Amino acid sequence: MSVAQLTAGRARPALVRRVAGVGVVTAVAVAICALLTAVAILAPLLAPHDPNAVDPLHAFAPASGAHPLGTDDTGRDLLSRLIAGARPSLAGPALVIVASTTVGAFLAIAAAWRGGWLDATIARLLEVLFAFPGLILAVVAAAVFGAGFVAPVVALSIAYVPIVARVVRTAALKERALPYVAALQVQGASGWSICVRHLLPNLLPLIVVQAAIGFGYAMLDLAAISFLGLGIQPPSPDWGVMIAGGQPAILDGNPQQSLYAALTVVVAVVSFNLVGERLARRFRIEEQG
Repeated sequence: MSVAQLTAGRARPALVRRVAGVGVVTAVAVAICALLTAVAILAPLLAPHDPNAVDPLHAFAPASGAHPLGTDDTGRDLLSRLIAGARPSLAGPALVIVASTTVGAFLAIAAAWRGGWLDATIARLLEVLFAFPGLILAVVAAAVFGAGFVAPVVALSIAYVPIVARVVRTAALKERALPYVAALQVQGASGWSICVRHLLPNLLPLIVVQAAIGFGYAMLDLAAISFLGLGIQPPSPDWGVMIAGGQPAILDGNPQQSLYAALTVVVAVVSFNLVGERLARRFRIEEQG
């Protein structure tokens, strides 16, 4: 047996062990997340038809070569609308998570580092924000500032800040008490340098896990807001809008629009949550209370 064959024989079991260590379910979840992200980025190139093109003569058309998933009540291609709807349906949660994670982590680390009155003030502020559920706050914001994309995203970003801050603050307090922090202070390192170069990198795995899990919840909240008619407005393609728009046709025996959009939301949320839970196990992160 040649050296190449021996090397290939050893590499194959190693690859199998690596895949098995990740888990088939987790691998599928990661693949789905990557696929949805690619679809959202390339949506204009992937959609086979104009997602807003109306064709009343082919309303509720069954699946065919021209329309793989059929059409809705106005003859619009469902596959094209699902593909085009991936962009706002994923961009909204992404903006919510980026904004809330950035602000929440900053407040948490500042509170843990400074302590005293600053920690108490931030804690009281977070408690006030906790009193307002994210979905209700987003509904109120949409009612006050008008339905659309911006108001619910901003409202949910504010509502998600205390969720991130509470978890990160608990971990930051533990990190702050470790001996290496005192050693850095003795060496003359500034508080800003210690927080940015040491505390933040050590807390980053926890922050990433929290962001991955929070993404799914943000997607559910934004889909619910669109379903209520307070988010993105028709005829713009959005998964929540599609679920609401297809609701009247369910009793007529045409559940395709609502069904496909709802299944897409469920699959996306479950996949992102599975990835977050896998990251938590990978980094051995326990629940922070």
